[in-house]
Amino acid sequence: MHDLPLTRELVLIGGGHTHALVLKRWGMKPLAGVRVTVINPGPVAAYSGMLPGFVAGHYTHSDLELDLVRLARFAGARVVMARATKIDRKAKLIHVEGRAPLRYDVASIDIGITSDMPDLAGFHPHGIAAKPLEHFAARWDSYRADVAAGLAAPQMCVIGGGVAGAELAMAMAHALKGANDLSVTLIDRGEILEEFRAPTRRALLAALTDAGVALRPNTAIGNIEADHLTLTDGTTIASHFTLGAAGARPYDWLKETGLTIVQGYVRVGPTLQSSDPNIFAVGDCAHLAHAPRPKAGVFAVRQAPVLFDNLRILLSEQRGATKKSLYHPQKDYLKLISLGDKSALADKNGLRLKGAAMWRWKDRIDHTFMARLSTLKPMRPPVLPDLIAAGLRDEVEGKSPMCGACGAKVGGDILARVLNDDTDLKRDDVVRLKGDDAAVLTHGAAHGGSRQVISVDHLRSFVADPVMMTQITAIHALGDVWSMGAQPQSALATITLPRLAPPLQEAWLSEIMTTARTVFAKEGAQIIGGHTSMGAEFSIGFTVTGLADTPITLNGAKDGDQIIVTKPIGTGVILAAEMAMLASGRDVAAAYASMALSSGEAATILSGAHAMTDVTGFGLAGHLLGICRASGVSATLTLSNIPVLDGALELSQSGIASTIMPANRAYSAQYEGPNGPLADLLFDPQTAGGLLACVGAGGAQNLIKKLKKSGYSAAIIGEITTSDETGTRLTVRP
Repeated sequence: MHDLPLTRELVLIGGGHTHALVLKRWGMKPLAGVRVTVINPGPVAAYSGMLPGFVAGHYTHSDLELDLVRLARFAGARVVMARATKIDRKAKLIHVEGRAPLRYDVASIDIGITSDMPDLAGFHPHGIAAKPLEHFAARWDSYRADVAAGLAAPQMCVIGGGVAGAELAMAMAHALKGANDLSVTLIDRGEILEEFRAPTRRALLAALTDAGVALRPNTAIGNIEADHLTLTDGTTIASHFTLGAAGARPYDWLKETGLTIVQGYVRVGPTLQSSDPNIFAVGDCAHLAHAPRPKAGVFAVRQAPVLFDNLRILLSEQRGATKKSLYHPQKDYLKLISLGDKSALADKNGLRLKGAAMWRWKDRIDHTFMARLSTLKPMRPPVLPDLIAAGLRDEVEGKSPMCGACGAKVGGDILARVLNDDTDLKRDDVVRLKGDDAAVLTHGAAHGGSRQVISVDHLRSFVADPVMMTQITAIHALGDVWSMGAQPQSALATITLPRLAPPLQEAWLSEIMTTARTVFAKEGAQIIGGHTSMGAEFSIGFTVTGLADTPITLNGAKDGDQIIVTKPIGTGVILAAEMAMLASGRDVAAAYASMALSSGEAATILSGAHAMTDVTGFGLAGHLLGICRASGVSATLTLSNIPVLDGALELSQSGIASTIMPANRAYSAQYEGPNGPLADLLFDPQTAGGLLACVGAGGAQNLIKKLKKSGYSAAIIGEITTSDETGTRLTVRP
């Protein structure tokens, strides 16, 4: 919720170390009226300082991840998980892959560099670049597992004889120490480690030799294949994992920005501003014109307070009256170089120390840095005044903040009581289907006898990105049409924007409507209008229609039918945890992807279902019971067969639950089965959940094959049974 109007847009391009630290500072000291956006290809960024330790096996993959989703929640920022490709400085727009451009008032670039080697034959199909770090880390995890399983030979080459290549070569040798036929080769077209003073270089070369790394200085590579390198002299070197750690270079699109560029890097001065004062650049992608330095993480970390101060100054009403901070990098800096095992070499100003104590020192520095970015305190509940209304304390104290999306629904038992009213006007062209996903309107012979289904869904914002919110809400709304076996036809949008200055109103609406048109057009539906208003917070909804010859209703499930679900459950608990900054960014991103996945193709595959619904706010148990009640049947589920999103079970085990989960349990009173964290997920409110279909037993397995081939995590989770004299029951087996 924004208590004050938003008037300025700050966009951080890239999730590098400097920007991560700025997000932490912004969360502790935000500037009122500014909306912050961070653009990054994924939900996490890797911390380079711990990469050699990860490769050596001293750290897990998660140990070196900076969780940008959690940091953004702490900072009140939105995360756009995509790659920036262009800056249009005249229009003040940042172009991003796969979505509408983003407006900015002030921007900062912290995208690092790449170790890709496009000019080296065979590198693209067979080599792995050390940067970006996230991709390399994932590939290394996979390769180590393959070596352990005997699926890959432990023969590796590292291209690039600088300190990064040397550290990684020693780490790789240590990680696979003891493997049969192990070989690690470090190759450079020049001398190995030539950037160091002679004594330091000798110590590092000795460490490489001790680690069993073969050195090939002054060596040119002609071609890379899947299992070897061919040198220009015709010699071959066996390699099943070829890592590029040389020739780190800036990203090509920076040259097209119109900013002053030095050897591909954005030129900045002491204020970290580029030739355009509204665009900053930091980290490895920046060239410090006033004090050129090698690319090293220590400079990026120390740029953070300067960047934070200057961004605030430029965005504030005091921009012309406040003196900006200046960044002056140190001339020499402490280098702590990992040696593969848990030892390191420290070097500064000609002083060298080596051994396990240096590793412990480095380890403490790295963990301290990571703790700064992972120790985040969630929002505090409101402080109540001295005199309050009776009952208010019970509604506030000891309760989590209200969830967004379907976690903000009114409970099913309340809705059943309020909507159970048969005094409405009866029309012949309105088919009354009590409790179904959508209403059915008939149009008679003049319209071919077709039936139109109509439904509405409106969601309270749960993600700070209006584009992601729009994608998910559109899929969520269309779920009612798909579950009736109808083809999407039209949509009306209802949008409540937070308080925004007029330029931001236009920018937000442009992003929202561009996204909505794209989603609905892909599903064959047209947006025909809508309504907008301003309010306390962002929310969005769609009224949708569809056409069907014979709608699939809740009333049709038969004894012996197999129950199919097309998406994993767990969005409610993950979104609740994300609000509290307790969910993994990777798990949150996977949940977003699941919610944004269209169910259109699944609906086509399941068009012969006897009964169908979509799994949304009442949870899987509540929606299945809706089918059972309408059909006069019962159901049996096998809990272990139900697909669950990554991270959902662990969060449920930790006691996290959506605010509507207790109401969903009450609504599913006919539940008979185990209790516990996994069973709790049956009552977890889903947003844009999958389809829940009852199909004939004979064709169920074939339908699952088709659904999986189309990209759905579909499963048969139970079967429909007859009800006894006690009525409908949902029986759940472990």
